[in-house]
Amino acid sequence: MTIEIHANKTIKEIQTEFSSVFPYLKLEFFSKPHTIRKGTKKEYIKNNTLSLREVSKKENSGSLSFDETTIVSHLERKFREDFELNVQVFRKSGNIWLETTATDTWTLGYQNSQGQELDKANLTNDQEENDYHEQL
Repeated sequence: MTIEIHANKTIKEIQTEFSSVFPYLKLEFFSKPHTIRKGTKKEYIKNNTLSLREVSKKENSGSLSFDETTIVSHLERKFREDFELNVQVFRKSGNIWLETTATDTWTLGYQNSQGQELDKANLTNDQEENDYHEQL
């Protein structure tokens, strides 16, 4: 998959393209980067109606290619290094979305398959809305 990146593109457009290939994963854009194995507070999530020009200091255009064998941390790093975009991959887990900080070494394909399995099991989850980080 290749996503074209340019200043007028919205976060929502990128999220939609990504989720069309990985339906059990989603991208969130943050105003701050996360540190290894630590999540970022929800308050730093960028509104998905914003254009990339509004969330990145870098005005360059380009493309970002990845597939099911791409490791999550590599994808997140490419967004940051190439476009100064702080992106986090989230995985569907029953009724909630988990920030995949504890499993950043997994591939996108494996993350997506794990989300699909949990969705099929239709697990119920009583976690609070603010509890969105993985626990391993």
